[in-house]
Amino acid sequence: QVQLVESGGGLVQPGGSLRLSCAASGFLVSIFTMGWYRQAPGKQRELVAHITRDGNTNYADSVKGRFAISRDNAKNTVYLQMNSLKPEDTAVYYCNAGFIGMDYWGKGTLVTVSS
Repeated sequence: QVQLVESGGGLVQPGGSLRLSCAASGFLVSIFTMGWYRQAPGKQRELVAHITRDGNTNYADSVKGRFAISRDNAKNTVYLQMNSLKPEDTAVYYCNAGFIGMDYWGKGTLVTVSS
């Protein structure tokens, strides 16, 4: 059974850091394009970052230089390191796995950036 479970969200002050984890089961993250998306209240879901099976990464302009996506094939887990967090980063963060004809989503983890 395919499953994506996000963790690591929480409340953090502006300028702080968090690391989100996405533990996958039922498939190998090494052969999928893995991505992190976020959805803020009243806004559409948007791509934050993704990493391809070849290890190529892509980031939204709003997070470039602050966020980093990585993958641990041995743990079948994808991470999102978030630094220099801003209030506008507040959102529910979702993990996504994509491959030919397949598209999987986790249930999300809430990140709140506030003083």
